[in-house]
Amino acid sequence: MVEPHFWDNSSTAKQITQQATMLKNQIEEYTNLQKKIEDVEVLYEFGQKEEEYLGEAEKVLQQVIKDLDALELQLLFQGKYDASNVILSLHAGAGGTESQDWTNMLLRMYTRWAEQQGFGVEMLDYLAGDEAGVKNVTLLIKGENAYGLLKAEKGVHRLVRISPFDASGRRHTSFAAVDVLPEVDDADAEIVLHSEEIKVDTYRASGAGGQHVNKTDSAVRMTHLPTGIVVQCQNERSQNANRNACEKILKARLLELKRREQEEEIESLRGELGEIGWGNQIRSYVFHPYSMVKDHRTDIEIGDVNRVMDGELDPFIDAYLRMKATQKQ
Repeated sequence: MVEPHFWDNSSTAKQITQQATMLKNQIEEYTNLQKKIEDVEVLYEFGQKEEEYLGEAEKVLQQVIKDLDALELQLLFQGKYDASNVILSLHAGAGGTESQDWTNMLLRMYTRWAEQQGFGVEMLDYLAGDEAGVKNVTLLIKGENAYGLLKAEKGVHRLVRISPFDASGRRHTSFAAVDVLPEVDDADAEIVLHSEEIKVDTYRASGAGGQHVNKTDSAVRMTHLPTGIVVQCQNERSQNANRNACEKILKARLLELKRREQEEEIESLRGELGEIGWGNQIRSYVFHPYSMVKDHRTDIEIGDVNRVMDGELDPFIDAYLRMKATQKQ
């Protein structure tokens, strides 16, 4: 980084800077953990003479255990894109207003989780529901290992509750799909977009209005002709910014398609040993007749559904990543 021509290639320089920051953070976490362990030992020594120090030693020890779990979790991020930012998309299932409201609840849950992690959240695309909630929404969540963590959330999420939209007070079941893709860096040679393969349409954005919204053709729809993949973005203020956002999402979807094709080839050789594919619920959130969130892949259960909806997702993510690591071993 101190070389004179380091910043001549800005994209490479950015990657190296991010890597350096990540390594510094890892070293800092390790040295902080060492210091806390030493503090526990000192406090325990003092506690042999004065009992009040034992309580403080126990308190620091619990933090040591929590920090150690977090460091162990980092060892599970071995995938090429695990350290990347993540493009998170939510799609309402069948069920009209009920499922659109459920999608909005998930949007709030993931936004709160990201904020608790200290991650940045940008809205790339948003399509409001007909009466309430959200039909589709796409977020860019920026943070270290964001994709490595949130890949555990990909799948169909099921809600069971007494519907606030049902005058008879009946219980309803709703579904929403969560799609998770890594943000592909512009310098990544694995996915290259060719202009002759892309059709770009511009249109007037829909929304609450403002200086630019509904007044200029700032929204962008991008179609990848060879695959038929369509992405769109209308939340940025300028057409150029929306186009850049579209390119990011399109690259991520093409990378996912490439991976899926490779996996299908492997699964065809494996036969019946392949994993159950997309379309099955991965988690149920039950508000009525009892309060429970259950992950059907790991059997992890949390009895306080409101705590989970406030962003308490770490137990589910941790269990899923450890399960996948065990399967690989």
